[in-house]
Amino acid sequence: MIRKIVNIDEDKCDGCGLCVPSCAEGAIQIIDGKARLVSDVYCDGLGACLGDCPNDAITIEEREAPSFDEAAAQEHVKRHQAENEHELPCGCPGSAAGTIERKQAPAAQPAAPAQSQLSHWPVQLKLVPPTAPYFQEADLLLVADCVPFALADFHTQFLRGKPIVIGCPKLDDASFYVEKLAGILRESSVKSLTVVHMEVPCCHGLTRIAGAAIDASGAAIPFTDVTISISGEVLGQTCPQT
Repeated sequence: MIRKIVNIDEDKCDGCGLCVPSCAEGAIQIIDGKARLVSDVYCDGLGACLGDCPNDAITIEEREAPSFDEAAAQEHVKRHQAENEHELPCGCPGSAAGTIERKQAPAAQPAAPAQSQLSHWPVQLKLVPPTAPYFQEADLLLVADCVPFALADFHTQFLRGKPIVIGCPKLDDASFYVEKLAGILRESSVKSLTVVHMEVPCCHGLTRIAGAAIDASGAAIPFTDVTISISGEVLGQTCPQT
């Protein structure tokens, strides 16, 4: 049948998750960093989610789709809630409350304080000048705000000998980040870019920002993407094609 149903523009979606709690039927979920319609039968086509998207990525279209199944939608919501009892009402995995249990090491003799590897200031992507001398011919780090708190040896494992810019892809303006980072890459002849972000879906937006900035700058530079778990482990790294 032809009926009204939600359409999500993945190019506009930044995975913020604000649309998720607006859908009482649970038809929208954040998957691989993007809002997605998980099943046509869960979507009633009324568009309660439209007004909560800051990027206007959600519209209503008319297309062939199976009928809305209210009973199936309710069962889907119950099942999803049971699987995610720790999740906050906002529905965003990046805001899910949780406690990280850690074993405490036995008390030892006080050691000398670890030395910071930060080599410049400022570090916020909004504040750094694109032509700063520390960016010239550098191996640049683009890091999500939360990473240094989660990863205990961030300074020695990633920061040593590299300039850094930090930001939050969920809370800040992604288009501004793309333009600013592209300016740095273009003006400073950066040799390589490493993106380090958290495992939560919205944080993967930093990877898309980096790719868009490389494309906009016209720079042909190696690009490495690193994912950190909430518990502070390196989950893996890839070299995306831009």
